[in-house]
Amino acid sequence: MAYLILGLFIFLGVHSVRIVADDWRTRTVARVGANAFKAAYSVLSLLGFGLMVWGFGIARDTPTVLWIAPVGMRHAAALFNVIAFVFLAAAYVPGNGIKARVHHPMVLGVKTWAFAHLLANGMLHHVVLFGSLLAWAVLDYISARRRDRAQAVQYPAGKPGATVLTVAIGVAVAGVFAMWLHSLLIGIKPFG
Repeated sequence: MAYLILGLFIFLGVHSVRIVADDWRTRTVARVGANAFKAAYSVLSLLGFGLMVWGFGIARDTPTVLWIAPVGMRHAAALFNVIAFVFLAAAYVPGNGIKARVHHPMVLGVKTWAFAHLLANGMLHHVVLFGSLLAWAVLDYISARRRDRAQAVQYPAGKPGATVLTVAIGVAVAGVFAMWLHSLLIGIKPFG
């Protein structure tokens, strides 16, 4: 569990700079340059991510059960994961109405994904991982919206075609991930 927590601390710490020290970030980027900042950010993010994955794998070998989720929660989690994938697609498909409406769909996708996994998993390592990511995503979304208001950021209105494409991509990728990739990458079949 220690590696999981250390990985979360590094990964979420790096990703929280704009939440807790946006002015410091701006000054540092100006001082060292955008490329150097991005390089350090990337290296630390990868280190934290690697420790999270490794620590999660170790924690799975000796699970601590906190609760057993009812079977219906797996179905609810599946629905929320589809929504999460639609939010993730909205971060990348230009001109979609979802991004125009929620402004930060990637963070909402992480929040929805983490919430979904908390619904269906009651092991301590799940709660530590997904609970931490959910808490971070809530704080990051609040911080990003606050920055938008302070800077009077305007998001362009979405187009119906791009929005339909966003939903289609999100649903399709969610299906592929649930049926094949989750088992291949994570070792767990969500529906098996």
